[in-house]
Amino acid sequence: MNCRLYSLYLCVKNMDRAVSFYKDFFEKSPLIEDEIYSVFDLDGFRLGLFAYQKVGEDHMFGSNCLPSLEVDNLNILQDKIKNLEICFPLTKIKNNWVIEFVDSEGNHIELTTPVSTD
Repeated sequence: MNCRLYSLYLCVKNMDRAVSFYKDFFEKSPLIEDEIYSVFDLDGFRLGLFAYQKVGEDHMFGSNCLPSLEVDNLNILQDKIKNLEICFPLTKIKNNWVIEFVDSEGNHIELTTPVSTD
């Protein structure tokens, strides 16, 4: 079976706050911005923000899914995590630097970058 993952969504409690957080983090505006579902296009991958409470859905927040984003280098990674709540410290794991932060809605997000070979 050939399978590709093109999108995922994060449940958010406050769409305006979440969109603002990710606009700042990604340094771009969403492709779609709506009070229920907003979407950021990340080089063809769609990261959605879903305001689950607005449609009356229940949601249990947990640690069973961890979106992982990669940036080009450690300097960019360190710049992006300034002023963010860190829930897993910057750690070298094999050939990558890895850190986890908490977004504006309580979701845990992993940020990675390859270890420089310079």
